[in-house]
Amino acid sequence: MTAYGALARFYDSLMPAQAYTAWAEVCHTLFRPLGIRTVLDLACGTGRLSWLLSEKGYEVIGVDRSSEMLAEAMARPEEHTGGMAPLFICQSMEELDLYGTVQAAVCSMDSLNYLAPETLKEALRRVRLFLEPGGLFAFDIHTPEKLRSMDGENFIDESEDAFCVWSAEFSEEEGACDYVVDLFTREGRLWRRSTEEHREYAHDPEALCRLLEALGFSAVRICGGLPLRERREEDERLFFVVET
Repeated sequence: MTAYGALARFYDSLMPAQAYTAWAEVCHTLFRPLGIRTVLDLACGTGRLSWLLSEKGYEVIGVDRSSEMLAEAMARPEEHTGGMAPLFICQSMEELDLYGTVQAAVCSMDSLNYLAPETLKEALRRVRLFLEPGGLFAFDIHTPEKLRSMDGENFIDESEDAFCVWSAEFSEEEGACDYVVDLFTREGRLWRRSTEEHREYAHDPEALCRLLEALGFSAVRICGGLPLRERREEDERLFFVVET
């Protein structure tokens, strides 16, 4: 069972669009003063953010390892007006290999939590490799406290044609939260059940800062919300902005 297979076709109907709009506005606020034009959308999923950034005039490369999610991303043109269509590439984050450099990168929706510590380092190294000097990298993560708090919890997302149940279990030994995702989708008068397994790893924010600096990033800034604001002790999602 793989993550974001059967779920891909229903992902957008189950996830709030406002989060992507907020991310696009923050990116524009960060990128515009620097004259940034080329942007990497890492782990772009169904391409919501990629298309929103393209509408704002950016040249966007969207990268994701799920071919099913990318199929949804490439089916979006009729929903958007203006801007150059993003270029979508099927790659995992730790195998990122672009045709050239970009001036900025973004990785939204806690996607970096999906990487184990050893692959996280390689993914960040590759982002640094393809970012031009003076570039920016913005991303968010779930805090370890957030992932621990999900242990034993069940979460439900639903739309007119889909019903999704997430069951979470946190392992201190693995430092990871495992989700079993049961997806029920309408097919006429019947419902089809699909199951996926997801895993998110707990990354210590301070250790992550040290890793970023060791890889050549600078001016690491940790914020606590969108729009970007100062970090608070109770924040469960943190937003990083780093420079090259």
